[in-house]
Amino acid sequence: MSDLNPILSGSAQSIAAYQEAIEQSTQAVVQWLKQPEMYQGKTVAELRERINLEFTAQGLGNQAAIERAVEYFLKDSLSVHHPQCVAHLHCPSLVISQAAEVLINATNQSMDSWDQSPSATIIEIKLIEWLREQVGYTAGDAGVFTSGGTQSNLMGLMLARDAFFARQGHSVQQHGLTGHLSKIKVLCSENAHFSVQKNMALMGLGYQSVTLVKTDQFSRMDLNDLKEKLAQAKANGEQVMAIVATAGTTDAGAIDPLADIAALAAEEQIWVHVDAAWGGALLLSEKYRHFLNGLELADSVTLDFHKQFFQTISCGAFLLKDARHYQLMRYQAAYLNSDFDEEQGVPNLVSKSLQTTRRFDALKLWMGLEALGKKQYAEIIDNGVTLAQQVAQFVVEQPQLELVMQPQLASVLFRFRPQNGDTAGVALLNQRIGDALLASGAANVGVTEADGVTCLKLTLLNPVVCLEDVKVLLASVIACGQQLHNA
Repeated sequence: MSDLNPILSGSAQSIAAYQEAIEQSTQAVVQWLKQPEMYQGKTVAELRERINLEFTAQGLGNQAAIERAVEYFLKDSLSVHHPQCVAHLHCPSLVISQAAEVLINATNQSMDSWDQSPSATIIEIKLIEWLREQVGYTAGDAGVFTSGGTQSNLMGLMLARDAFFARQGHSVQQHGLTGHLSKIKVLCSENAHFSVQKNMALMGLGYQSVTLVKTDQFSRMDLNDLKEKLAQAKANGEQVMAIVATAGTTDAGAIDPLADIAALAAEEQIWVHVDAAWGGALLLSEKYRHFLNGLELADSVTLDFHKQFFQTISCGAFLLKDARHYQLMRYQAAYLNSDFDEEQGVPNLVSKSLQTTRRFDALKLWMGLEALGKKQYAEIIDNGVTLAQQVAQFVVEQPQLELVMQPQLASVLFRFRPQNGDTAGVALLNQRIGDALLASGAANVGVTEADGVTCLKLTLLNPVVCLEDVKVLLASVIACGQQLHNA
């Protein structure tokens, strides 16, 4: 073993090396946090030219390796905590979440079997039980922590598919897909997350299996069109495997009418999966929890904690209403989740996950809840939604700006609107505003489309950002827009 890079262990040499490396890295982060710019403004080409792999035969040692990481990674990283960084569902993280990462990384527990993660397994199970209670599910522990929304959505769709075939007496797990697969459909809104299509392709049913339902003026699934799509599917001899409802669309933050969708699905025995990767944060809200009414009716739910729960990436969860459906993906390996363990009540979480080796990300949420408490957590979640409403009102009052849609969660859709200019020209202008602000390092504003309108997006997740900070950002948008328009 190299003297320069010892394996983490209980030896005096290892402990000393660990302390030195952590201290050096921590000091570098402290300096980076003081960096005034949101981003240093380097282009893709500049970064490609600057970053080179220079591995040597003998190695550089910990100190030099950390120095290079600071120079080539840290200094050119996006400051997600910066008040002008509002483009994406990309949150600043809680300090306690950073502390949790130290414990997670040092212990390196693997969540596939209890004998690799004894206390961690029990903590995750208890957190799943608690999350189910927040949703409104019955007592139980059917669920698992995941890498995020795409994986959780995959689990929901996979179990929906397998339950669909099981009702027809066929086991996908044992015998694979069968029948007229082109006749199997999944319905979701036209604003649902792209992972619905991505996961249906991954499961062998293709993009063609996804039927998009129209949305209303607030980007929510239109119930009348959903009814029509269900009737049309039946008339075409198609079978609807699942309906995916969204609680917090990526751009508008729209929450579909969950209770009404569940009622329609129940009539036809259709699985309902709710992608609440963003909106699920309202489970802790004191002001807006009612936005999620009907979530408890879903067969499965996606939650993300690296969005408005302010946890470091990655941290998500999948919740399953009826634990018996886990049998559809059950697989036993003698070295991980044996019959003997099951008989003895030993919890091996590999049985509930698509992953085998898996990080103990649940620790971050547990420590966050313990450190902040439910009331303070509710306050920082509610802050984003309330701030978005305040910002929208301010945008309406600015003659150079146009509010594209009333906010529903913590995002604001708007655009710079010069007095003269055709639709295509205004669309390109707003795209250029977003690009120019990032290139300057001044701000990171989202560029997206809402009902065919190219617009800018503020995703206001940062709980320390106030209306005055956003006014500064909007002034930059106006100034940049005027400069580009007049050029």
